Amino acid sequence: MTALTQRATDASAAAGEFTMAAGALWRRSLKVRVVSSTVALSSTVVLVLGMLLQAQLAQRLIENKTQAALLQADNSRVLVESELGAVDPTSASLAARLTTAIDRLTNPDPTGGGPTTANAGAFEPVLVDGGGPSGEAGTGQKIGPLEDVPAVLQSAVERGALAHKISTVRRGSATVTMLIVGMPVASAGRTMQLYLLFPLTAEQRTLTLVQSTLVVGGVVLLVLIAGIASLVTRQVVVPIRQAAEIAERFAEGHLDERMPVVGEDDIARLGTSFNEMAASIQRQIRQLEEFGELQRGFTSDVSHELRTPLTTVRMAADLLYDSRDQLHPVLHRPTELLVRELDRFEALLADLLEISRVDAGVAELQLEPVDVRTTVAAAVASVRAVADRAGTPLELQQPAEEVEAEIDPRRVERIVRNLLTNALDHGEGRPVQMTVAANADAVAVLVRDHGVGLQPGQEELVFNRFWRGDPSRDRRTGGTGLGLSISLEDARLHGGWLEAWGASGQGSAFRLTLPRRHGDELTSSPLPLGPDDPRPTSGHADRAAATAAVAELEVAKTQAAELEVAKTQAAELEVAKTQAAELEVAETQAADPEVAEPEAADPEAVDPEVGQTNKAESEVGDTAVPVEPGRP
Repeated sequence: MTALTQRATDASAAAGEFTMAAGALWRRSLKVRVVSSTVALSSTVVLVLGMLLQAQLAQRLIENKTQAALLQADNSRVLVESELGAVDPTSASLAARLTTAIDRLTNPDPTGGGPTTANAGAFEPVLVDGGGPSGEAGTGQKIGPLEDVPAVLQSAVERGALAHKISTVRRGSATVTMLIVGMPVASAGRTMQLYLLFPLTAEQRTLTLVQSTLVVGGVVLLVLIAGIASLVTRQVVVPIRQAAEIAERFAEGHLDERMPVVGEDDIARLGTSFNEMAASIQRQIRQLEEFGELQRGFTSDVSHELRTPLTTVRMAADLLYDSRDQLHPVLHRPTELLVRELDRFEALLADLLEISRVDAGVAELQLEPVDVRTTVAAAVASVRAVADRAGTPLELQQPAEEVEAEIDPRRVERIVRNLLTNALDHGEGRPVQMTVAANADAVAVLVRDHGVGLQPGQEELVFNRFWRGDPSRDRRTGGTGLGLSISLEDARLHGGWLEAWGASGQGSAFRLTLPRRHGDELTSSPLPLGPDDPRPTSGHADRAAATAAVAELEVAKTQAAELEVAKTQAAELEVAKTQAAELEVAETQAADPEVAEPEAADPEAVDPEVGQTNKAESEVGDTAVPVEPGRP
């Protein structure tokens, strides 16, 4: 029983595999579909035509056999009536006379003097005295196999009718189909019945031969149709396959591939159109490549050429910044702004050089087994000061055990740092959560903020170079607009993923997923992305909201203090301008004593106690460097 079950299972599995293979072949091969459809339709047509032809032929054979049998029966009736015309049915010699009549039927007169016979073939006669149509009873004497005659036919003939019927009779161990014709024959006293049994063996052999011929002819016709369909389909499928192969090679980067064009038919027009399209695409790709090369070269050259002047400016700025205590107080703020913008400029140059290396395909990984927690902690430490100034809490969740992965720590730290600075820029001062998790194959870092979020469709745009969701927003960290783009390229170099999710008013999340062993293919991430992230409990949410409120209050206080400082600096700038004007006048008087002294300044214009003008106070945070009178 177990062996039978196993065989049935194996047979079922083999049938399933065969079905799948046939289905795949049907879906992939146009030639198979066309040939199969043609053969199926042709088989249906041949089958229907064969059945109709066989039915018509059988009907005609039966009709011809019936006509010949009726003619033979009429001739036989005349012969039997001539033998029985003077026979008394009640005489003792009736059986002998019946036998003589049957012999006359089966052995016709060799001289040809008898009645004309029809070509109905061999037959078996049956003569019986079964009673007349008026109801008189017969003697029941019979000559021949009366039991082979159906009772329905006997009843019809006894009523005086000429009838015939096809019936099957037994002959030994075989069955024979016969056409039985019955008719009444007259004798001296009453009517008798004559039955002729014509075998249909010859007609059956004819039908079998015709059927075999039709089957063989149909199979040969189907094979010819399949061959013709295959040949015709090949003329269409082969060029299409060549076009598909050429298109695949063209898509792989072989831009010189073209289709051979032969003739002027539809396939030739297809090849011409394909070649024109391929040539146009090749020209556009080469133009784009040339433009990309020019762009990368320009970026690289500009970045390198700016290094030298930037280094000189950096040295001068550092010197001014270190000596700012010796400068006039009004110059402190411009010096700080100069140093800060130089820092941002250097970061922009570094990012441009990194982008140029990535575009040129020369970026390399310095892989080493590293505890990812250490790298993440270093990135958090690098932005801690910025987060503290913004009043944004940083929450880090990571496993207690070591999370080792084969990565480039410098690039991974840069990715995490860019994600954190992005969260600080758009987090609206609310807490930023960082989560580190790992499984057997991958390690993931999730950075989640609760700020303005992303609009639908911006999840992919955030990784574009210099893209900003809201250009009117100020950057807290002085970013260059290339951080997320570089982070995406760094993740791809590791064979990892960098994905974004966001919803308006709900914040955004960025998930970095890297394989723990370089070269392994990622199939999933240890951390979910988007609304499936585990939400904090209510108590934790209340504490986070309170922390965010305190942080916003601190930010407001800091902004108010900066506004007051800006007002003071504006007043000092006005005083410095006044003093510079007085110094210019004094120098002029010293050079030319005849020059009249300038009129005293309007006492109402400047408050001598605080050095502040009576004009509206400026609320600009960044002040400008004072300009000497007479200079632009």
